Amino acid sequence: MSDFEPIELPIAPDTPEAFGFAPCEGGVCAAAGVSAAGLHTGFRRDPNRRDMALVVADQTCVAAGTFTTNRFCAAPVIVSREHVADGRARAVILNSGNANAATGEPGLATARRTADLVAATLGCEPADVLVASTGVIGQELSFGPFETGVPAAAEALAATPEAAHDAACAVMTTDTVPKEASFVGKLPAADGSAYEVHVGGFVKGSGMIQPNMATMLCVMSTDAPLTSEAAHEALLAAVKQTFNKVTVDSDTSTNDTAILLATGKAAPAGESVGIGSAAFPAIAAAIKAVCGELARKIAADGEGSTKLVTVNVLGAANDADADVVARAIANSPLVKTAIFGHDANWGRVAAAAGKCGVPFDQRAVDIDFMGVPVCRAGLTVPMDEDDMLRRFEAPEIDITVDLHSGDAHTRVWTCDLTHDYVTINGDYRT
Repeated sequence: MSDFEPIELPIAPDTPEAFGFAPCEGGVCAAAGVSAAGLHTGFRRDPNRRDMALVVADQTCVAAGTFTTNRFCAAPVIVSREHVADGRARAVILNSGNANAATGEPGLATARRTADLVAATLGCEPADVLVASTGVIGQELSFGPFETGVPAAAEALAATPEAAHDAACAVMTTDTVPKEASFVGKLPAADGSAYEVHVGGFVKGSGMIQPNMATMLCVMSTDAPLTSEAAHEALLAAVKQTFNKVTVDSDTSTNDTAILLATGKAAPAGESVGIGSAAFPAIAAAIKAVCGELARKIAADGEGSTKLVTVNVLGAANDADADVVARAIANSPLVKTAIFGHDANWGRVAAAAGKCGVPFDQRAVDIDFMGVPVCRAGLTVPMDEDDMLRRFEAPEIDITVDLHSGDAHTRVWTCDLTHDYVTINGDYRT
């Protein structure tokens, strides 16, 4: 091994642990006042595969959403943007198997009709219902499964971890595992006391992954009493630092949607958490933590992947430069295939960083693989190849690059590139 010290990573001051939050059970149903269901309704041919999820708050509550920037955005994205604009919602209805994207006016009509049906079933306004779809693009979405599925899902609603899990399973496409996360902690009240709150949610996403956001549908909830402005600010900040830092294949989906419902059910009467309140940093950190866990699970479940890869870029001149360099490394097929082949080829990392247009002095660059120095001041550091091969057996691989050009830094999650990625995407519609 080398005599060089590993690159020291910066410690984030807004971790959930710093505010006393810890992981808990419950997923999207961890928050009080939220129930869920997931069942097979006919969008998919396999009767054993759940294909519709419903997440419902006990009553219309604060809501926030972020959506794809793809100009070929899907009908449910258009409708949900409209409905969440007032910062309120009661329910989210999601289907898998069909994206309802590139379907024109019929697709919009189906999305609106779905919101109408859910509203009539729950006894709320159609504008309080958000819709999301995932699956094949360019095929008209049948309304039939909603007609029978929505009443059945409403009947099956439950505020349990099992119901949350069913909903997480129902939105999977090429995902190999459902993805859930939840945290619990305490917020300070105005009278000096504290009250316990939860944040939880699920996400789907495996391929067509690069923000903004990943190819993902995400529903989160909290029982903290967020104002609509605070919910929007916390969600947007969390998405920028987590879901927008995931890449599997550099493609951006047509349907990306992340929703946050805030019921306020855990708070004492009259309590409210605004952007400037003492409680906001803690709940914002918890929301970011849920998003972060879900983002890591997306990268780890990248289509055909065998490794979760974390790319850390330090010492950039500014945040934008750090992000460009990190994405260049994370999206490089040569870097990703080297990781799949257990090859500690740091030259591919250097080449990816150097091609992206960000100015830096190659003579100052340091690179580590899994905490082992492999490049210092732009030159090779001798390594134990057998030791590195053993390290590459780990399920998580860390790459750290220090440009020594400034103080900015970022982190991006990706995965390796395998034979199975080609097989999965070559066979996607067949």
